[in-house]
Amino acid sequence: MENKTKKVPNFKTKLRTHTCGILTTENKGETVTLTGWVNSRRDHGGVIFIDLRDHYGITQIKVNPDDEGTTEIGTDFPYLTAEGVRSEYVLQVTGSVEVRPADMVNEKLITKETETGKIEVEAKTIKILNESLTPPFEIDKEQKVEEDIRLKYRYLDLRRAKLQEYVKLRHEVIKYIRNYLDKQGFIDVQTPIMANSSPEGARDFIVPSRLHPGKFYALPQAPQQFKQLLMIAGIDKYYQIAPCFRDEDPRADRAPCEFYQLDLEMAFVGQEDVFQSQEPLWIELTEKVVGKKVLKKPLPRIPYREAMLKYGSDKPDLRFDLEIQDVSDVFTDSKFQVFKSVLDNKGVVRCLKAEGAGKKFSRKHIDELTQIAQDNGAKGLAYIIYEGGELKSPILKFFSEEEIAKLAEKIDAKDGDIVFFGADEEKVVCQALGAVRSELGKRLELTDPNVVAWAWITNFPMYQYDDKAGKIDFMHNPFSMPQVGKGHQDVLETLAKDDPLDILAYQYDIVGNGYELCSGAVRNHRPDIMYKAFEIAGYSQEEVDKNFGHMIKAFKYGAPPHGGYAPGIDRILMVLTGNENIREIIAFPKNGSAYDPMLDTPAEVSEKQLKEVHVKLDRKK
Repeated sequence: MENKTKKVPNFKTKLRTHTCGILTTENKGETVTLTGWVNSRRDHGGVIFIDLRDHYGITQIKVNPDDEGTTEIGTDFPYLTAEGVRSEYVLQVTGSVEVRPADMVNEKLITKETETGKIEVEAKTIKILNESLTPPFEIDKEQKVEEDIRLKYRYLDLRRAKLQEYVKLRHEVIKYIRNYLDKQGFIDVQTPIMANSSPEGARDFIVPSRLHPGKFYALPQAPQQFKQLLMIAGIDKYYQIAPCFRDEDPRADRAPCEFYQLDLEMAFVGQEDVFQSQEPLWIELTEKVVGKKVLKKPLPRIPYREAMLKYGSDKPDLRFDLEIQDVSDVFTDSKFQVFKSVLDNKGVVRCLKAEGAGKKFSRKHIDELTQIAQDNGAKGLAYIIYEGGELKSPILKFFSEEEIAKLAEKIDAKDGDIVFFGADEEKVVCQALGAVRSELGKRLELTDPNVVAWAWITNFPMYQYDDKAGKIDFMHNPFSMPQVGKGHQDVLETLAKDDPLDILAYQYDIVGNGYELCSGAVRNHRPDIMYKAFEIAGYSQEEVDKNFGHMIKAFKYGAPPHGGYAPGIDRILMVLTGNENIREIIAFPKNGSAYDPMLDTPAEVSEKQLKEVHVKLDRKK
């Protein structure tokens, strides 16, 4: 009997009448056939209980030693078969649905979707469809297993309930995205996988050509160029769930080799148009699909420089209000040589007040935070503890009473607080205190797992100074449209007259809970502006034509103003589920060394294969 109030579907097939998550007390007395894996088997004084698991749930099977049943080979006792089954055997069970006594109800099997904890199936027939070796780890229990073992047997790891939920959630998220964009008039367009190598961005994965000896394709880092060409082609609203390939080092929040992103572009729009179009999607994914709370609606719009000043990061976790404060003015005449030398060299002194941390943190905790600051470029992490009306710190002796009083007044320091200081060039202070802030959020338990704090980070600088190259270069996407500076009539005047480091771009990110989810921009669609923008970064017109000639040529045929963004699907799921490791929400990920233990890849290929694509390896290396 189909229970239409349940979200769990019932897919009746030749081998089963019901799935393992659909049965309720309304099915009492029915004869049903279930199929699935043995999640666990328990022998209770002669009666055997089997928890049968499939993709949709778990149903308890009860096998009595006296019950006689029928099998394909005649009359038999299902109990004899049940005695021989082990974990992960694949079974087909036929029996009658019985309601459990009140004191035997399994609350763990009662959720918003299933009620199988209230019933059990008394087996009349048990058929072993397939046996199983002993799994390398227990699937029905949450336990710590070495990641490479999990990935080597990922097909078993994916049987776990949590990972099954992640697979289903990924489907739900992508389905919701597609439906949302379809209602807005976006068209799903597939762009090439075998494309050209890009001279900027991350490293490409290159593919040698058999038909064109000595030449190579590249797997796309993103469909950036194709989506802009679609705008020129007259496609008004484009999107796709695009596979992207980048030869980058793995991180906890970055999958190696490949990832998927929602790639999206709109014609005849400005920055605010993109925000208005897409912001509801993020709110609905959080609240309707996952059931978590969005901290602030509409989503905050935070300029890049404000984010760096207040949070030390352009991807701040906004679930807590811990803000960095500039206290350089408090120490302008300080006798403390560390602060004085920094300020004399046009650096900054900033601090982070951790309310109540003085009552929770030991010296060991402070040393651990100091190490985090040092790992992020700081020389150390000075601090003051406000405790019992007194101040404790190794640096107090260097401060005057006036400085101490001005500091307490400016940051509103109270008993129980710890104030951490960063003193260096601004970039180093931001990075160090930003990392300390993130760690404080975790240690002070300020990060509510049921809340997602989405925000737009806007007004990114168009350029930055590259210390290694000793020149000005693009900060992010060179194809972003520069903003018109104050007092100027147009972009070209801004590019010609303003200090490049003061020029802002119509470029934006969406961030959530301390992660960058996507970047986007209103694109530079005019060749004259593009040539000038690249000129400032040290590129001649000839170099631009050589590297991006096909784009420049296309722009000369009437490119409309256009903009968009590209959120990472994997990171969206990572934030929505509260995971700190992106590999958890990918069905078949590679490990932290970009290696797949299950497929043993990357792997060598034969000399014949190499010869076909005109590649010869230096075997000595």
